[in-house]
Amino acid sequence: MTKLVGRPNSPRGRRRREELIEAGLALLVEGGWPAVTTRAVAARGDANVGLIHYHFGGLPALHLAIARQAGEDVMMPLVEELLSSPDAGTALDALRNAVPRITEDEKTLRLAVELTAGALRNPEIGEALRQGLREARVRIADWLGTLDPQVPAERRAGAATLVAALIDGMMLHQLLDEEVPVEAALTALGDLIGAPS
Repeated sequence: MTKLVGRPNSPRGRRRREELIEAGLALLVEGGWPAVTTRAVAARGDANVGLIHYHFGGLPALHLAIARQAGEDVMMPLVEELLSSPDAGTALDALRNAVPRITEDEKTLRLAVELTAGALRNPEIGEALRQGLREARVRIADWLGTLDPQVPAERRAGAATLVAALIDGMMLHQLLDEEVPVEAALTALGDLIGAPS
């Protein structure tokens, strides 16, 4: 694999790299990981195949960059809704609005499925997904600490794990069963994070 150290990191180069990742995400949504080839990404991104090798060093690093962005696109909107809330009640209301909106977004659901499939097949993608989930849990635990500094760090970490798993699981369950009791699950989450009933 080509070493990327020392490559120019101009705003134009970063923008082009982001465009290629977006092209890869579109292909991932349309046809899964088999559709994400250097030729297909180059064609979708209106670029030369050599540009992909220049920016990523090859297909494995391109897949990894796409997986990282997919993880951000899937999980972080809900996490950000939670973290921007000043209290547990507001957080629960934000999730009540966000979960149905996000689970109705076919692109997000397809990315979630493909990201999980890619993580099971490719250890590097799996590690990128694990790292993203760890970062989300740490941020949620820190947020829970601002709500109640008296709660021990270990308990906040456990609660953050449950919150992240609930958010992730709600998307999967909503995909498989439109009648999943979202309100009951969010009420239970409210009990966990101390939101008023």
